[in-house]
Amino acid sequence: MAGTKTNERPGTRARVSYVRSSAYKAREVLDLIRGKSCGDAHDILAFSERDVARPISKVLDSAIANAEHNDGLDVDELYVSSCYADEGPTLKRWRPRARGRATRIRKRTCHITLIVSRYDPDTLEQVRARQSQRGVAAAEARRRRVARSRAAARQQSAASDASPDEADTPAAADVEAQAAAVVEATEAAMAGDAAAGDAEAVSAAAGDAEASDVEVPEVEGSDAEESDKADGSG
Repeated sequence: MAGTKTNERPGTRARVSYVRSSAYKAREVLDLIRGKSCGDAHDILAFSERDVARPISKVLDSAIANAEHNDGLDVDELYVSSCYADEGPTLKRWRPRARGRATRIRKRTCHITLIVSRYDPDTLEQVRARQSQRGVAAAEARRRRVARSRAAARQQSAASDASPDEADTPAAADVEAQAAAVVEATEAAMAGDAAAGDAEAVSAAAGDAEASDVEVPEVEGSDAEESDKADGSG
């Protein structure tokens, strides 16, 4: 038994032609949103890193608008029942290569069709139940965030309402500790400099003492020259 033809599938459709992308790339994105609700499909396309997700998102918006204005359907009850991409004409371009040759460049195009339909009653009840549970969970999470924020605000207000002496006590203690540390470091540095100065003074004194103990020898040549001068004069 033959299945339903592509152009006979039930639902509200929208189509875009001559999209400058290959059908293979478009099909990879369409596989992500097939069977999803329109809200989930929008989120998936918004966070998709593929460039072809942008025209697909526009087609989805067009299909939703057609279903809302032409068929009178509620947007919250729609889902992507079918989506497919057909190959379009290929643009031929040429790239020059070595030795006078040329390589063909194929710029692919495709035609994207997207169909949205209304959930059946049983599935719609299940979807609404999931949405209500999700809403309850979101409300509970929001309530907890608000409670934490209010508790933090109360603690901050209590700290600000405390007496100035109590509020300044930790800060003053920290300042005093830092001042004491600075004084100790300065005294240690001064003590080190003084020790170094004493060591230099001791070494200088030892050098002077050694210099004073050295005896200067008498030069005999000077006495001989004076005696020769005396003999010559006589």
